[in-house]
Formats: sequence, structure tokens, C-alpha cells
Amino acid sequence: MKVKEIATAAGVNPDTVRFYTREGLLQPTRNPDNNYQQYDAEDLRRLRFARKARQLGFSLPEIRQILARADDRHSPCPMVRDVFQQRLVVVEREIAELQQLRKRMISALAAWQEMPDGTPDGHTICRLIEHWDDPSAESCCEEPKHE
Repeated sequence: MKVKEIATAAGVNPDTVRFYTREGLLQPTRNPDNNYQQYDAEDLRRLRFARKARQLGFSLPEIRQILARADDRHSPCPMVRDVFQQRLVVVEREIAELQQLRKRMISALAAWQEMPDGTPDGHTICRLIEHWDDPSAESCCEEPKHE
């Protein structure tokens, strides 16, 4: 198979095939007649595997390690489980941090609805940000009233 053919078979674009080839995950042969790279069924299997692994969050070095273990006839599955378990802990922490950020954003937006716009005066830059979590924000951020 040529680059375009393997790309189509794997559901990726040709640049992805070229990238994985440069990274050493695919090992095409050269056609002696035209010097084109020729991919086989094993390359297609590895390309599909790499794509799935990337969708699960594995890094390129990790995919390279998994493939190397498999090439050496050693099961990469224990390593895959360990890496995945560690990665899940990180992802869950990031999700919790994002949920906290979301709460702060909702809170700030609600507070900002009631706060007046302010002009930078040498003491403030943007009162919305500077006073969003300040319970006395309304009194400090009100524009002076002229009677």
C-alpha cells in the first residue's frame, strides 16, 4: 500500500502516516521500481493501534514502548494498565480542578452582573477581577454619586 492507501484504510490523513513513519512506528519498505514507500498489513495494524492508543491518551514514547515490548514477544498489557491507572489519577485531578474553576467562573459572572464598570484610575485595573470575591465589593466599586 502507498501512503494514501494506508491512510484511507486506517481512517487518517497521509500526514499522520508520514509522521508515524518518521517516528519509527511504521516500517515501510521501498519499492525498487519507483522508490515509493510500501506499507503492508502489519503497518496498517500498527497504525490503527497507535491511533487508538493516542485516543486513550497514551504519549508517543509510551506507544513506542508498548510496540517494542510486543515486538520482543513480551506482553505490554501490565505496563499499559499501570500507565493508564496513573494517568487516570491525573485526569481525575484535572477534572476536579476544572470543576472548581467552573464554580469560580459562575460565581464571578453572577457577581459581575451587579457590579458597575469602572475606569482605571491609577489604583485599579479592572474592578471586576480585583473585587470579584470581595464581599464588600459593591461598596468599594460603586461609582461616586453626584447629587
